[in-house]
Amino acid sequence: MFSTFLIALREGLEAALIIGILVAYLVKSNQRRALPYIWTGVAVAITSSLAFGAFLTFTSTQLSVAGEEVFAGTTSIIAVVLVTYMVFWMKRIARGLKNELQSKLDYAMPLGKLALISAAFFAVAREGLETALFIFSNFKTVSTDSAPVLGLVLGLAAAVGLGVAIYKQSVRINLGKFFTITGIALLIVAGGVLSHGVYEFQEFGALPGADSFAWNWAGAHEIISTLLAGTIGVGTTMTWLQLAVWASFLALTLRAYLAPKKAVLVKL
Repeated sequence: MFSTFLIALREGLEAALIIGILVAYLVKSNQRRALPYIWTGVAVAITSSLAFGAFLTFTSTQLSVAGEEVFAGTTSIIAVVLVTYMVFWMKRIARGLKNELQSKLDYAMPLGKLALISAAFFAVAREGLETALFIFSNFKTVSTDSAPVLGLVLGLAAAVGLGVAIYKQSVRINLGKFFTITGIALLIVAGGVLSHGVYEFQEFGALPGADSFAWNWAGAHEIISTLLAGTIGVGTTMTWLQLAVWASFLALTLRAYLAPKKAVLVKL
């Protein structure tokens, strides 16, 4: 539940902030007539994200056991690559995101309503499609009860609420610290998803060591397995290869993510 809540909260708030920036810019520049086109683009992006998530779920249920293992492993790895890239991208671009979005609106305004719809669609769809893929992959690492779904719903609701509150300036949060902390947490969750993807390929036979476990707590209490899977995405069984990939991924990404920015020398 925690991992899906975190994913939905982080990605949902990013999308909400993007929408808020677009809407606020049009309102402040007295271009309210363009707002319906922005909301149309947002609606199409959300619909596309939901359809993509449904496609992934439907496809996985129609495959053979071996095919589902390959599909789950592949989508897990793709999801980890995309989420890792987006975490680092947001860290790099965060301060200039507002100006970037506003410049895209300035470019789209003279081109007509289709350009405005497209600008809003692509700004939000990137977050939505990434979220759908990552949540689908994360669902494979957590329990099959209703807890992950509840976490998803609560996370999205919290993201929408925070986004509206920030837009209306009724609440102020340090977004820099928020995205830094959630970025670390997302990388940890991504490590668990990557570990799961590795095991899917081990079960398929594409990678060795499927029976060589670093630990195997198959009889562990349900609370322990739920906590492990729902927080850091690690199961009660883990092969040595999974452990090596998981530890290497976290060591490399967290070190790079937490590294202080290098000073830039400017010649006068």
